[in-house]
Amino acid sequence: MNEEINILLVEDDYNLGFVIQDQLKSQGYTVHFASDGVEGLKKFNESKVHMCIFDVMMPKKDGFTLARDIRKTNQEVPILFLTAKNQTEDKIEGFKAGGDDYLTKPFSTEEFLLRVKAILKRVNLVEKEEIPTSFDLGTITFDAENYVLKYKNGEDKKLTKKEAKILLLLVQNINKVLPRDVVLNSVWGQDDYFVGRSLDVFITKLRKYLKEDEKVAINNIHGVGFKLTID
Repeated sequence: MNEEINILLVEDDYNLGFVIQDQLKSQGYTVHFASDGVEGLKKFNESKVHMCIFDVMMPKKDGFTLARDIRKTNQEVPILFLTAKNQTEDKIEGFKAGGDDYLTKPFSTEEFLLRVKAILKRVNLVEKEEIPTSFDLGTITFDAENYVLKYKNGEDKKLTKKEAKILLLLVQNINKVLPRDVVLNSVWGQDDYFVGRSLDVFITKLRKYLKEDEKVAINNIHGVGFKLTID
């Protein structure tokens, strides 16, 4: 295999999860494992993932909900659902949630690995595209890879990992409304009241960092989310 392929596996059955991990690792894939949907979303946002494999029935956040959360910020990464259900309605819901394929338990190792390989043929084309990591915000440069804001006077501001993640989401959706739940799920893996309060604190900090250029603004869209604008 020419490059490392990272697969996110989210499965609440530890025994099955370890078996699947071994099968994938035997083919040379790197596996990031999570046992529930909340942990899975966090791992997705912390790693470069080429493919997702999700169990459907899981605690905290089921596979379909997890897929929908990921699709709010990433339309390309392929998702394979694993489920004990064989109902047509469930398969339809899986595809509507953003899934690319559907495998019913129990399944053979050979069929599973062949499906993974077939899906990854499509992924490789997507992953070759160069993703920008530096953005000009008026007179301020945002180095997303190194979590740094560079000002025209030559000074740098080092951001925390969460600050950089939030700002990157805003930059990737510049002049568009970015829903609060998308930010919360992408950065914290959940969208309850307490992390919502934390988000407001981070937004206040980012406004302070960006006030160097008065043309750059993070606007509150009441009841919906935020919008980054540059006049």
